[in-house]
Amino acid sequence: MPLPEGLSEMTFAGALGNRRFRYFYDDEGYCISADADFVITGTVMPLENKPEGPFGDHLGYYSLTHPFPLMKVSRVYHRKNPVWSFTVVGRPPQEDTSFGALIHEITGNAIPKEIPGVHEIHAVDAAGVHPLLFAIGSERYTPYLKERKPQEILTIANHILGSNQLSLAKFLFICAKEDDPQLHTHDIEKFLLHMLERIDPARDLHFYTNTTIDTLDYTGSDLNAGSKVAIAAAGEKRRELWRELPTGFELPRPFAQFKMALPGVLAVEAPAFTDEHETAKQIALLDEHLKNRQLDGLPLIVLCDDAGFTAENINNFVWVTFTRSNPSHDMHGINSFIRHKHWGCTGPLIIDARIKPHHAPPLIKDAAVEAKVDELGKKGGVLHGII
Repeated sequence: MPLPEGLSEMTFAGALGNRRFRYFYDDEGYCISADADFVITGTVMPLENKPEGPFGDHLGYYSLTHPFPLMKVSRVYHRKNPVWSFTVVGRPPQEDTSFGALIHEITGNAIPKEIPGVHEIHAVDAAGVHPLLFAIGSERYTPYLKERKPQEILTIANHILGSNQLSLAKFLFICAKEDDPQLHTHDIEKFLLHMLERIDPARDLHFYTNTTIDTLDYTGSDLNAGSKVAIAAAGEKRRELWRELPTGFELPRPFAQFKMALPGVLAVEAPAFTDEHETAKQIALLDEHLKNRQLDGLPLIVLCDDAGFTAENINNFVWVTFTRSNPSHDMHGINSFIRHKHWGCTGPLIIDARIKPHHAPPLIKDAAVEAKVDELGKKGGVLHGII
């Protein structure tokens, strides 16, 4: 559980169960939960690692092989008639979906007390939980100024990205409660549209480079290494989002296939990624073609391997966009600039969400295995009545 600093899991378990955590010690000195269905005791020795993987993970990919700590098991205890819990990993909704929903339910009211100024936070399950965070905070700085802009919510963003498991996020979208008191972070499409209507890509993108990300996220530059971006929006609507492309809209080859994924968002099918040098040439080609166009209603372009799949529904869009991109390496823009070490753009923001050579391969269901399991669940099968 993403508990506040200093709050032990044992204390939290007691609070959650409305009674003290029940335990005893076995003859080897291990502390044993009296409520658990199973307890595994053992020892983890420093630097004694073994290779782990590849295995399917909750982001929807096959994590690669890496050395991880080894536990030498002493004993396995179980209750009488224990419940053996199991789960299925893969692209959401799978393993982490129920865990995430429970954590949101339990900790949702506590987060505003832990992070001053925040009203709600949502780790988006459809994007694999950790890659994408939505947040709503208060924007109370300089209320006497006519033009409102992100100020306090930037302070809140720093707090969020420095807090426990929230620090694993790569993309944080945060907006001001005052702009729409009815907005909630769990309505993914409505929240994104609220952000896209208000962000100023020349001002509102704030990068954290050469930092840590989730172990299972392979979009970064190394294991546990990558970048983050906080995208903040406050104030009145800046634009009306395109709901369809204007007549005559076109892109240069090789970007011949494209489709609106959301209002204001264009999924563009691009050639398979090869290297950063080739990508720079492709971005330059798009920039030359679009830099003098009136594109205010199109604040976001997503480069992808399959525009039809990416634009098919909101879950496909957030999964592709945020599990296949590293902010510092894969965010570009039309008419981009660097001013006083701040990166921005005056045209559409571009996120390169193509699969890269160093990414973990997507987890693809095996139809033969699924059929075999389905047979086991039929009447007369050993899993009948269970699945």
